[in-house]
Amino acid sequence: MTKDNKAVVEALEGLLADSYTLYLKTHNYHWNVTGPMFTTLHTLFETQYTELALAVDEIAERIRALGAPAPGSYSQFMERAKVKEDTTVPAAREMIEILGADQVLVADAARRVVKAGEAAGDDASVDLGVRRIDTHEKSAWMLRSHLE
Repeated sequence: MTKDNKAVVEALEGLLADSYTLYLKTHNYHWNVTGPMFTTLHTLFETQYTELALAVDEIAERIRALGAPAPGSYSQFMERAKVKEDTTVPAAREMIEILGADQVLVADAARRVVKAGEAAGDDASVDLGVRRIDTHEKSAWMLRSHLE
């Protein structure tokens, strides 16, 4: 693996770890949300964690396509993730705030993929990163809209 590919793989590993951690947190909140916004948030969280479940597979497969093993354990994800797990059950409004901030962190991880991919001339990883940025920025906006 070249030095440039190594940088892309490391950025993808970070994106995978953040995406998987956000998937798990969003699914947790989906199960545990309560209150007057229950139906809306339960459905929104399901939409978002379902999208993340598909994304982690695509990201892991990109890592494999670059010739590296994809990390796949909680400990490997925790070493790489900027998104942190949540073992509590916050109130619905706090769930929205937390997930919105986490969506921004994952968009930032995708930006690191784009930057590394551009430096390596890796158009496929750049494309993946750009698509992830779009998705996470849109998801953050949808969450923030519930707070207005």
